[in-house]
Amino acid sequence: MSERFQNPFRPGAGHQPPYLAGREVEEEEFLNLLEQDIILENMILTGLRGTGKTVLLDSFRPLAVNDRWKWVGTDLSESATVSEDNMVKRLLVDLSVVTSDVIVRSKADSGHIGFMDSEELVDANLGYDTLRRIYESTPGLALDKLKSVLEFAWECLEKSGACGLVFAYDEAQNLSDQAHKEEYPLSILLDVFQSLQKKGYKLLLVLTGLPTLLPTLVKARTYSERMFRIVELGRLSETASEEAIRKPIEDTNCPVELNDESVETIVKLSAGYPYFIQFICREVYDVFLQGGESVPVKEIVKKLDSYFFAARWAKATDRQRELLALAASLDNSDEEFTVRYIVNSRSREEKDIKPFSASHVNQMLSTLATAGLVYKNRRGKYAFAVPLMKQFILRQLRDEPK
Repeated sequence: MSERFQNPFRPGAGHQPPYLAGREVEEEEFLNLLEQDIILENMILTGLRGTGKTVLLDSFRPLAVNDRWKWVGTDLSESATVSEDNMVKRLLVDLSVVTSDVIVRSKADSGHIGFMDSEELVDANLGYDTLRRIYESTPGLALDKLKSVLEFAWECLEKSGACGLVFAYDEAQNLSDQAHKEEYPLSILLDVFQSLQKKGYKLLLVLTGLPTLLPTLVKARTYSERMFRIVELGRLSETASEEAIRKPIEDTNCPVELNDESVETIVKLSAGYPYFIQFICREVYDVFLQGGESVPVKEIVKKLDSYFFAARWAKATDRQRELLALAASLDNSDEEFTVRYIVNSRSREEKDIKPFSASHVNQMLSTLATAGLVYKNRRGKYAFAVPLMKQFILRQLRDEPK
């Protein structure tokens, strides 16, 4: 039987791990939001890449369904927020998944939807085409049209026994308004939910994204910060990390056993980040399956550098790498750093790096933020956008030719 036991660890982007460890508090937070009589708070799950945002969002779905809430959503691509119409289409397509089984009375010629009895009305599924007809036939701006559709859809779902409707969107940091094009898809999204929730409609918005998400929402609508409960995902505790390592191989058919020393090494090497735990454990599992007895730390780090960090590092120019090297050399820069600290870094002369002016650092950090290497946090300071990026950069400095 042991030959059939597959390597249980899954380091892919958003792949559900064999055991979800250390997120009980966040799940309880979500369940509390479902208990609101009037939706006063929505949820934002935020954190660096590799902290398990997508996985946690997926774990919320069965919790919602178990409480008789309907669930719709997907990844938010940049194309979804290019225009107001694209945002509307995204919402209506996703909504139609749970409304398509609902039968309504429709006047096909005019697009009018209702429940009144009439020989002129026929039964119709509340699928995308019907939702779009309601949208097009409603007078007013895009905001008015979208509110009308969601109001009608919720009333139908409520009559069918639903307790609420969750709109869940991953990669929501891609949301943005396009003021130069007079397109405001993000503002429409926020305005629609804020308006319908004030009316008592049980529509809950759950967004996940990088730490730049909340500032983007607040920029679009200042009330956004009061509209969401912010849940920041970081590294797992040592206990939770050990559970994530041990639980998947507790099966009696598993041919691999990890001793305490190996588990301790994996916890330290991963720093408690869920993606790194999965990546390292997958490598260690294969090594131990072939007779290995210890964690090959150097080899795994080298592979992790190649698979996870190298592509991001390749986006930076030589001068940008020098700036990142100065940032990585600062004390506590794995948490945050400032322009002033980089400009005044004592490491510059040690590394034979030309001086940076404050304006130049600001400009370069803005470019690096666009490339996804750093971000500006809520305190106005900068941080690396990738977990353990500081350690990767320091390894590059150590290993580069002298």
